[in-house]
Amino acid sequence: MAYDPTEIEPRWQKYWLERKTFSVEIDRSKPKYYVLDMFPYPSGDGLHVGHPEGYTATDIMARYKRMRGFNVLHPIGWDAFGLPAEQYAIKTGTHPRITTQRNVENFRRQIQSFGFSYDWSREIDTTSPEYTRWTQWIFCKLYERGLAYQAEVPVNWCPELGTVLANEEVIDGRSEVGSHPVVRLPLRQWMLRITDYAERLLEDLADLDWPEPIKKMQREWIGRSEGARVRFALADHEDTTIEVFTTRPDTLFGATYMVLAPEHELVAVITRDDQRSQVEAYVNRTQSRSERARLADAEEKTGVFTGAFATNPVNGEAIPIWIADYVLAGYGTGAIMAVPGHDERDYAFAKTFDLPIIEVVSGGDVGHAAHSGDGVAVNSDFIDGLATPEAKTRMNIWLEERGLGAATVTYKLRDWLFSRQRYWGEPFPVIHLEDGSTALVPEDDLPLTLPELDDYRPSGDDFEAPLARVRDWIETLDPATGRPAKRDANTMPQWAGSCWYFLRFLDPHNDNEPWDQEAERYWMPVDLYVGGAEHAVLHLLYARFWHKVFFDLGLVHTKEPFAKLVNQGMILGESFRYYDDDISDLGDPGVRRFSADQIELGEDGPVAKDGGGALKVRWLNHADVVIDKESGAVHHPDFPDLTLERVVEKMSKSRGNVVSPDDVVQAHGADSMRLYEMFIGPLEKAAPWSTEGIMGIYRFLQRCWRLLLDDTSGEERLRELVDGPGTAKQARLRAQTIAGVTEEIENMRFNTAISKLMVLVRDIAKDAPLPREAAEALVLLLAPLAPHLAEELWQRLGHPDTLAYEPWPVADESLLVDDEITIVAQVNGKKRDELRVPKDATRDQIEALALASKRVQSHLGGREPKKIIVVPGRLINIVG
Repeated sequence: MAYDPTEIEPRWQKYWLERKTFSVEIDRSKPKYYVLDMFPYPSGDGLHVGHPEGYTATDIMARYKRMRGFNVLHPIGWDAFGLPAEQYAIKTGTHPRITTQRNVENFRRQIQSFGFSYDWSREIDTTSPEYTRWTQWIFCKLYERGLAYQAEVPVNWCPELGTVLANEEVIDGRSEVGSHPVVRLPLRQWMLRITDYAERLLEDLADLDWPEPIKKMQREWIGRSEGARVRFALADHEDTTIEVFTTRPDTLFGATYMVLAPEHELVAVITRDDQRSQVEAYVNRTQSRSERARLADAEEKTGVFTGAFATNPVNGEAIPIWIADYVLAGYGTGAIMAVPGHDERDYAFAKTFDLPIIEVVSGGDVGHAAHSGDGVAVNSDFIDGLATPEAKTRMNIWLEERGLGAATVTYKLRDWLFSRQRYWGEPFPVIHLEDGSTALVPEDDLPLTLPELDDYRPSGDDFEAPLARVRDWIETLDPATGRPAKRDANTMPQWAGSCWYFLRFLDPHNDNEPWDQEAERYWMPVDLYVGGAEHAVLHLLYARFWHKVFFDLGLVHTKEPFAKLVNQGMILGESFRYYDDDISDLGDPGVRRFSADQIELGEDGPVAKDGGGALKVRWLNHADVVIDKESGAVHHPDFPDLTLERVVEKMSKSRGNVVSPDDVVQAHGADSMRLYEMFIGPLEKAAPWSTEGIMGIYRFLQRCWRLLLDDTSGEERLRELVDGPGTAKQARLRAQTIAGVTEEIENMRFNTAISKLMVLVRDIAKDAPLPREAAEALVLLLAPLAPHLAEELWQRLGHPDTLAYEPWPVADESLLVDDEITIVAQVNGKKRDELRVPKDATRDQIEALALASKRVQSHLGGREPKKIIVVPGRLINIVG
């Protein structure tokens, strides 16, 4: 029988599941290794071939560490709350729980088809009552410590979706999901005081084995700044001040105007009547723009004068107060002192609105551009002549002595907006009392579960969540007094469940506490955490924040949850595009079609170079095109003269470049797909998917099969194996491969580990029969990478039990010291062969070996060498 993964792989997957091969308990006789994937969200589309890349990497490490004697925890579960399931429920009327369960079952089937060695006895689902109970319990702990509170804050509200959106979910004023309009408005929301942990979140990054770009992104997100808070009195409003934070208190003498965020609470108070209509119109326009869009528009400066003035505290001068959308209410104090001479943004604004620009730091020419660097204070009274660091210190002292300000540290990080006006999420374990206060649901009454609904639609413009319509659920009694009370209609964001799942995996069936303390002390921290770089900030930052709260509560013994982080690269899809002018999509036979070289980008998108209106982009996938084998040109099957443009990018249904792993596994097997995704490049780098490329890996696995099994006669049997290590050459190759593969897997360089195995398979039986020691070493080295084939071959070698816990091969160190080197043999300057020669070989020995090479002789064609050049240790060149 030839190598048939469709027969082998399901059989071994069943074996592992039925015997619970990878179930694990605390074992203090072994070192522990906790390897974890970022929590998968079970979408309705299932997995595409890019998703298993990270899962394959963690599985390789889990299997490898088991064979190295580690007690390995490798769990899996589902981050199953979220907006997509709710949107599907709105469209179809299907309860999100049904949709989620169906999606989970599909994900589970797909993941099990890859042979990942998860401990399925620890499987969790964030939507289950058992899990929700402890998520709500954690919220109660945050509430009790004063870390959860309600506040009216500016939010991104999407009327169509009926919920608040994070800044990252808003693109150009529209929702990322559905592209619906989004407005900015104040709403009362639950907030978490992540800012209380800003300094610790920043400091503790230094101790983490994480990619530096990820740590840099977190540092920038936290945004620590040293400076001063300064109070500006309002000229016409006695006892009212505006506080600003500045990193350059030394430039106060250059502050010639102030800017408030349009949402600032004082805007309506201070605006003069003759400016009110302009101010209100500007505020309304700003509400339709996300914070990201406002910060991104660096070129165009807009704003409106309020008519009010503030007093510069250092010189008593009246300076005008403007509003502008480049100042955000949530950053700092929502107000800035503008020093156009020394800030590029303020300079552009001052130039646009003809506001004064004063030089107060030497070193530039403020007549032409802002000088934002350090220098010496000028035009600054008592700090004149001081260098910037000294000028800052002196100004801070001056402000503190007069009660006008103080040196301080601030952060760009804002408190976490934790409410969502959605149905499919964890309900808040809170009741609202008649006096306006709040109280927690008693712990014995948790979990507070979602009521059944027939209508999941948002309420629209009244800003209420779907739960607000369920009066018999909303209206309840205060268990402490028996007085009427109301439950909270909002739900928690999807981040809630993923903030602590790594701890629930330690003890997933515990009914008395979220996790057992002994289990936490044994397993934590996570030794290896693998996931996409798109989670660089939010998930990782939120999980770190909760973990530090747990640390303060004495619930965990580590300050950080994830010791080592690896971001796998993206696997890209291939698609092909052309353009046409069939805007109606009616298939008009008279439409014009264009290749990429026939179009250019106009104001409204692609247009033909020879004129005409806007064109539409058309996408085809690999199966729908014709590729010229000689030129590589890609053509439309119905329009052979139309050359298509090849595009390699993120997989997307709209691009038609999504490849289903089900199809790949069916055609080539899970082991082929696992190896291919690890072989196409370094784990951290993006790489394009190639269906042709996976065939090479499939052929390699066939060679592994045929190396040990003889199926030429039609009767499959184990080949005759030589007892012992084999020849000296075979023993050395075995030792070198063991050492090389071990080092590469240890450092997660899986592509080069596979390359070394390919060399072993190619060369180990080239000149002598295959030794049993080499055969068994090959199978064990292959086990983490292609576990189904390895298990099958291990059994064929006469071993009755799984190899999952077999000791990892150890290289004979004495054989790693190579007495030979490889040199290149050239004929007329072109490489024709490689020669193994003794390290101390003489020139005559090297010449003799080269001239004895059949490849060298074939290229000499019987000619006598005219000249022989030997470069010791590198090459020999024979000129003939």
